[in-house]
Amino acid sequence: MLKQRQDSVSKIADVLLALSLVLVETLSATHSSQAQTFKVLHAFKGSPDGAEPYAGSLILDDAGNIYGTTINGGDSGNGTCVLGCGTVFKIGNAGKETVLYRFRQVPDGNFPSSGLIRDASGDLYGTTYWGGTSNSCGTVFKISKTGAETVLYSFAGGTSDGCYAQGALFRDVAGNFFGTTEFGIQWGTVFELTESGQESTIHIFAGSPDGTYPVGNLIQDAAGSLYGATQNGGTTGCTGNEGCGTVFKIDPTGKETVLYRFTGGKDGAFPQFGSLVLDSAGNLYGMTFSGGLLANDCITLGCGVVFKLDPKGKETVLYRFTGGRDGASPQASVVRDSAGNLYGTTQGGGDLECVPPYGCGTVFKLDKAGKLTVLHRFAGGDDGYHPLGGVILDKAGNVYGTTTYGGAYGNGVVFKITP
Repeated sequence: MLKQRQDSVSKIADVLLALSLVLVETLSATHSSQAQTFKVLHAFKGSPDGAEPYAGSLILDDAGNIYGTTINGGDSGNGTCVLGCGTVFKIGNAGKETVLYRFRQVPDGNFPSSGLIRDASGDLYGTTYWGGTSNSCGTVFKISKTGAETVLYSFAGGTSDGCYAQGALFRDVAGNFFGTTEFGIQWGTVFELTESGQESTIHIFAGSPDGTYPVGNLIQDAAGSLYGATQNGGTTGCTGNEGCGTVFKIDPTGKETVLYRFTGGKDGAFPQFGSLVLDSAGNLYGMTFSGGLLANDCITLGCGVVFKLDPKGKETVLYRFTGGRDGASPQASVVRDSAGNLYGTTQGGGDLECVPPYGCGTVFKLDKAGKLTVLHRFAGGDDGYHPLGGVILDKAGNVYGTTTYGGAYGNGVVFKITP
């Protein structure tokens, strides 16, 4: 779910200052790489292969096969979902797509909007946003190598657990799963699920001061603490005084600490599908959908930022999107290579003649010096548009990702960018 609840008013002086900074950043910090090769690996038809890969990133196995989910498509004739309830797919080295599973809503769930994780045996695990057997609050599922699905847990919602699981799962060394629900009980939860299917709620979000709507992935450090982000909540402000979002930590005892509360100013606002990246020094990296700079073609609060958060909770903005050819309104997470470069997507900006004046999105690289290089600007044709999910890298430095819309059949694509 996209929650664009921004209606703040800014002073004329701030607007003029921001516009001047936009011009400076556009001229000095944004570069376009002409050496990249962009290739569509698969264009989704809708039925039977799936449609609209959503917020989750792809995963790769050691053989170079790609795995992911689509939120719609698959079996459009099953009577429960008009366009199909979504799929789990695999793309081999030769670009051939295989549908590993087609969802049917009851009891297996539907609308898988997040990415997958894979164990050493090749089994896949993920979540669905909807469906299941209890109030259609979503499921945690397993897909075997042979394509058999097992529902590990079906969310009930209400006061018992959570509802609407949207982030990908994290699995610890003991085999326990951790994830988030967007709603349920109050304003979302962090949950733990054992291998045997026993679910427990680790944290219930109250809105203020800890945040609301945790829809991104969780990550874990060596000490066993979990880190994540919420779309809204924290301090009052932003739209309707709901707060601009938070970054949080949950230690192994279940204690939650808010590491940072976004203000909606230059620091950013609304980490939408806010997954984080952790480096060896304990720094966290992520993006926000809004905030940063005021710009002509973005929402009042700005076009979003790439940020770094040190272990003490000090935020550094690494890049502020201008809404121009560099991109706008990132909704996914970044990925970090061994040299410390960050890669990601924006769902807007780039080629502003595509869905004017908003643009169709970009794939970018941000180096440690803060120089942003646009690897691809989506044109809205066969290459697709609006990449809502993040990207992944292989050992050779190739970049893989998805667009939610566009492509030859209008249902999104899987793409590869070769350096």
